[in-house]
Amino acid sequence: MPSHILPVTNPNLHSSKQHSYLRIDPTTMPLKQDDPIASTRLVSSPFEDETIISVRPLLSRTPSFAGTTTTSSSASYQQRRRRVASENSLSSLSDESIGQRQSLAREVDRAAPETFLLTRLGLKLLRYMGVGYRWIMRFLALGCYSLMLFPGFIQVGYYYFFSGRVLRSIVYGDQPRNRLDLYLPKNTDGPKPVVAFVTGGAWIIGYKAWGSLLGQQLSERDIMVACIDYRNYPQGTMSDMVEDASEGISFVCNKVAEYGGDPNRVYLMGQSAGGHIAACALVEQAIKEAGEGGSTTWSVLQIKTYFGLSGGYNLFNLVDYFHSRGLYRSIFLSIMEGEESLRRFSPEVIVQDPNLKKAVSLLPPIVLFHGTADYSIPADSSKSFAETLQSVGVRAESILYDGKTHTDLFLQDPMRGGNDRMFEDLVSIIHSDDREAQAKDEVAPPRRRLVPEFMLQLAHRVSPF
Repeated sequence: MPSHILPVTNPNLHSSKQHSYLRIDPTTMPLKQDDPIASTRLVSSPFEDETIISVRPLLSRTPSFAGTTTTSSSASYQQRRRRVASENSLSSLSDESIGQRQSLAREVDRAAPETFLLTRLGLKLLRYMGVGYRWIMRFLALGCYSLMLFPGFIQVGYYYFFSGRVLRSIVYGDQPRNRLDLYLPKNTDGPKPVVAFVTGGAWIIGYKAWGSLLGQQLSERDIMVACIDYRNYPQGTMSDMVEDASEGISFVCNKVAEYGGDPNRVYLMGQSAGGHIAACALVEQAIKEAGEGGSTTWSVLQIKTYFGLSGGYNLFNLVDYFHSRGLYRSIFLSIMEGEESLRRFSPEVIVQDPNLKKAVSLLPPIVLFHGTADYSIPADSSKSFAETLQSVGVRAESILYDGKTHTDLFLQDPMRGGNDRMFEDLVSIIHSDDREAQAKDEVAPPRRRLVPEFMLQLAHRVSPF
């Protein structure tokens, strides 16, 4: 029986011949007219490049006579399969979404008690560390207080960072944080009086930028301001803070003329803890000049007046009070280098030493501002220091402001704008020998308001100071 030979393409050929041939051997698999070809043995042609190629059946095993009925049935079957597959897919997606929600709910249920436990342990840890209920409540009050004054902070911060009349971070010494900010008056028609200002911060969080509001407003009255930064606890202790402040004062006294300041009209000022640090630096410098200490780089005679704002000057009277307010005795004594150093850092006590009369006589006039509603440092602190200074022959006075808190005089009142009694008292003393400046002060426009009144009232109520 002759072989049935069919041509097939062979891609492996590299010669000019493009075809091989499919030969069906009837002896191994006879062909029937009504049966499909179940398998086929491919035998190459007798040509020299023939190879054996295995191929899969080209036709399905379904009978060929099914015709259109089979085709229709197959199409319907395929549609059912697609529909079932789609339903299964949607079902699986729905199950997956439900599973994710259930998983999230389980994670929330598991996280809630853990969060509560961690919070409770955190509060207990703070209590064991000495940061108890008072500090926690004051921290919350501080957050509310800051929120009420936030509009003012934004405006002051913008001036601080973007004004061309603020020279930031001028280096005055070799120690860390020996930097100061200089606020220059807009009018440069001659040497200007200078206030060397030491900011407060409970000896722990003091920073030169805290004086930016005072610096801005005094510079508008033709007064230059140098805000002195210093090391805080635990980076430094009280002697380091006094050393830094003294170094900053020395820079102002000796270098301020290069920036347009008048070295013959230098005023020293400090607020809160900064008032205490500046007073200690002033008294220590007087002792050195009287021959009781080391060399000096500046003189108390260069300081026209010392201004203390809401400061404390007798630590023996304050250590227990601070403890009751949350600045615990152990921490405070660490800052002050032990109980044996309380006398050294109490200016009110030092000036009463009969052996230091010569040093005390060198002190400049001293003016102490304080609010009667100050609960951070009682107003009696300034009143008592002024009386003690007067008793030893120093020109001193305390000016008390009824109903003012620790921060009213320094933040809320300046942000209120208009007439500020403490600010006007300060400016009038600085300009007391300058008739031209006094004339300008009389016609000076009122300071603009930075914070709405209702927010200032709320800040006054929630203030932790």
